[in-house]
Amino acid sequence: MRENKSAVMRRSFGAAAVVAALTLAACGGSDSTNSGGTATEGSAKLKNMTKATLILDFLPNAVHAGIYRAAAAGYYADNNIDLKIIQPTSTADTLKLIEAGKADFGIADGIDVATQIDQGRGAKAIMAVVQRPLGGLISLKSEGLTDAAAFNGKTVGLTGVPSDTAILDTILENGGESTDSVKKVTIGFNGVQNLESKKINGFVGFYPADGVQVEEDGFPINVLEFDENGGPKYPGLVVFSTEKRIKEDPALMNAFVDATVQGYDDTIKDPAQSLNDLLAANKAMKRDITKAQLDAYLPLFSAGAKNYGVIDEANIEALSTFLVDKKLIKAPIAPSRFDTNEFVPTGN
Repeated sequence: MRENKSAVMRRSFGAAAVVAALTLAACGGSDSTNSGGTATEGSAKLKNMTKATLILDFLPNAVHAGIYRAAAAGYYADNNIDLKIIQPTSTADTLKLIEAGKADFGIADGIDVATQIDQGRGAKAIMAVVQRPLGGLISLKSEGLTDAAAFNGKTVGLTGVPSDTAILDTILENGGESTDSVKKVTIGFNGVQNLESKKINGFVGFYPADGVQVEEDGFPINVLEFDENGGPKYPGLVVFSTEKRIKEDPALMNAFVDATVQGYDDTIKDPAQSLNDLLAANKAMKRDITKAQLDAYLPLFSAGAKNYGVIDEANIEALSTFLVDKKLIKAPIAPSRFDTNEFVPTGN
């Protein structure tokens, strides 16, 4: 069974995980609220050991290497954070648990956070995990589909998530093609399997994860990256909390971001050590595919940002404009509402 079967579960992980997530998240959220929450003068270290919960966006994988590095190196403990890392039951559940105050931190796609804000919810980003969107149009190199025009008349697989259609349509329009020039089929999260079996000519997926999986399976690929084919550049994954939580406990936010940035700075400098830390904490993961995916993520962690974790206001404005144009949100979102950079260390 190919390891990419986990991609099928990107937004649904099963009933047992639901119970685990709710139980663990409730513990982290309630304990940290009563922790005192002030930092020692001149540092990010909290005065008291504080329990906190981070809900990932997906099953642990290469993009989370910096988090597991920070945990293994003791950066969270050094800042007096007793961090519990849990996998989500679904993307929607991550967002709901944070909104309900049952967990302190979550990881989500920038579009998911923007959608929550548009719906009047309290989500707010506190740092970027990656600086570029992860979506792209993936095809087999043997098909020779190197530009949008080449997809005319071809079959493209979509998960059924609205943003997939927006990504595909943008890539097509940027290449001078109409949005109905391809046959769109909904395939859920079976893009890798359907592409390899040639049931489809391409699919919208995460190229550092799904694309790498296809190549590791022995099928060289072509990728039309979203932000290089008409889409905005924006942080594909962010750590977020809520406006209320950020206001109530800025010291906890600062301590968490400080430790996490250290972990990703280490990962950028020494990916082999972070790979070892990630694998040590997640025994079921396979080294070869995880290393290949981490290699693909490495240039996306900073991608020209002045320092790791910072969120560029211009990129958020571009994302907001795109989402309004594609009718994925109703009104523009100001960068100051989407995120805050006040906790991201400078000069790393």
